[in-house]
Amino acid sequence: MSLDQSEHDLVWYASYGSNMHADRFRCYLEGGVPPGGHRACPGCRDPRPPRRTAGFRVAGGVYFATESPVWGGGRAFLDPALDGSAALRAYLVTPGQFADVVVQEMYRDPGTDLDLREVLRSGRDVLGPGRYETVLRVGDLDGLPVLTFTAPWSSADVPLVAPSAAYLRMLLGGLRAGQAWDTATAARYLAALPGARGRWSTAEIAALTT
Repeated sequence: MSLDQSEHDLVWYASYGSNMHADRFRCYLEGGVPPGGHRACPGCRDPRPPRRTAGFRVAGGVYFATESPVWGGGRAFLDPALDGSAALRAYLVTPGQFADVVVQEMYRDPGTDLDLREVLRSGRDVLGPGRYETVLRVGDLDGLPVLTFTAPWSSADVPLVAPSAAYLRMLLGGLRAGQAWDTATAARYLAALPGARGRWSTAEIAALTT
């Protein structure tokens, strides 16, 4: 796909968690409380919607750990060292929007741009010790870098925590839209992830569809 001139300075932000759901991601851009959530987002300095959206897959896997005050239950994290592949939904945004999403994930107020030179050069940059302060370049799409963020630790370093129904509902909707999967396929994917596996069945997750 050819790029408009205005797109050359943009980046893809790829989510593997609740931001795969467009309504949830809109709260990060515009501000507000996501459906089923318990915490308001301040929104980005630039609230414009993504220029484009695309499904994306990367090597590694998603697991659930720590405790989310927004959803209750475990949060999703990406571990590139896990076997298999992870499903993500990519949004074409400005570097400033990406920076504001990162800081909102850490429950901080947006307003400061990130220096992306290291992650663009080496593929990884640890901005701090926080759960979502390790930025990864997980590929390229249409000639532009695909960035995401995760924890500095691996899945083997922390206890697994089962995700809540509200959180899984966001992920389920995001996978259906982002990957063009049917409900059964998306539910099987989620039920197999560490933290959900053995705690949630495919049928239970599929029943969360609204």
